[in-house]
Amino acid sequence: MRKLNPSAYLTENLYAKDIKKVKTRDGYGKGLVKAGEKNKNVVVLCADLSESTRSEWFQKKFPDRYVQVGVAEQNMASLASGMAAAGKIAFISSYATFSPGRNNEQIRTTISYNNWGSKPGKEINVKIAGAHAGISVGPDGATHQALEDVGLMRLQPGMTVIVPCDDIECEKATIAAAENPGPFYLRFGRADYPSITTEKTPFKVGRIEEFRSGKDCTIVANGPLVYEAMIAAKKLEKEIDCQVLNCHTVKPLDGTTLLKATKMTGCVVTAEEHQWQGGLAGAVAEFLGENYPVPIKRVGVRDRFGESGTPDELFKAFGLTADDIVKAVRAAVKMKRK
Repeated sequence: MRKLNPSAYLTENLYAKDIKKVKTRDGYGKGLVKAGEKNKNVVVLCADLSESTRSEWFQKKFPDRYVQVGVAEQNMASLASGMAAAGKIAFISSYATFSPGRNNEQIRTTISYNNWGSKPGKEINVKIAGAHAGISVGPDGATHQALEDVGLMRLQPGMTVIVPCDDIECEKATIAAAENPGPFYLRFGRADYPSITTEKTPFKVGRIEEFRSGKDCTIVANGPLVYEAMIAAKKLEKEIDCQVLNCHTVKPLDGTTLLKATKMTGCVVTAEEHQWQGGLAGAVAEFLGENYPVPIKRVGVRDRFGESGTPDELFKAFGLTADDIVKAVRAAVKMKRK
C-alpha cells in the first residue's frame, strides 16, 4: 500500500467547489493515441461510436490501423480476437451496455476462452472499452445505463477489469492495457467528473492506492465514487478518521493491501457506480469473507435498473453521493467489534 501526499499527487483544489471536471472518456482517447505511437501493433475497432468513445482521436492519427465495424458489437469482438491471434493489440470500443452487454458470449468464447492457457507471447490481446457506463449517462435512460458490466467481466477467466477514477487515470489505464498481456476491460462514463489525480499520481495494474490515511474505517472505491469518498472522509474528519483506497483494478484484486488496511481499521465501506452485487463490493466481500471477516456496508445501485435524469439528480436518487457514503461509514463503524 502506497501512501500518497495529496499536495504532491492529487489535484491541489480537491475539495474546492470549482474543481476541474473532465470527461473520463477523454483519457481513453488520449491513451489510445499514445499507445499507438509506442506500438505499431495497436489497432482500434469501433461500433459506430467513434466520437462518443473518443476512438476518433486514434482514427485521425492512424487511419490505417482503425476499423469501423458499424453497429455490430458481436462481430467486432470476434474480429478483434482474430487480429489478436495474428499478433495485434486490439482495442474494441462501444457503450458498455452493448460491449460487453450485447457481445458477452463472443467475448467469452473468442477472447477469454481462446486466451485461457495461452503461452507467453501468444495471449489474445483484446482490450474492451465500455464507455458511457453507469447511471451518469443521464438522459439516455435505463437501456443505455450499464450497471452489470463489471460483474460480467469479473466472471471471465483471465480478464483484467479496471475502473479508472478520472480522465488522467483512464489515460494511464489505457496505455497500461496495451502494454500488459491478455484481455482487459476498461470501464468509464460519459459525464464530466472531477479530475482528482495528476500525472505524478502512481498507477499500476492490480495495485490499490491509498488516497487518504485513516484508522477508523476503510472506504474502498473506484470510478467517480473515489471523489465522493474523499469528500465523505473530509466531512467526517472530526468524527471518524477514514482511510480512502482507490481500487481501480477490480480484478485481479490487491488482497495484500486490502487485508492490511482492514486489519488496521476493522470495518469497510465499498462505493461504486454499479450494481452492489457482482462488482467491487462483491470482490471485496468475497475476499474479506474468506480471509478476514469484518463489518461491510455497500454504496452502489441496489438491484434496480437506471432511469433518465441529470447525473447529479441520479447520483442523489440512487444513493451514490458523499452524504450516502457518510451514512454507510457511520453504520459500519457502529457494527465494529468492541
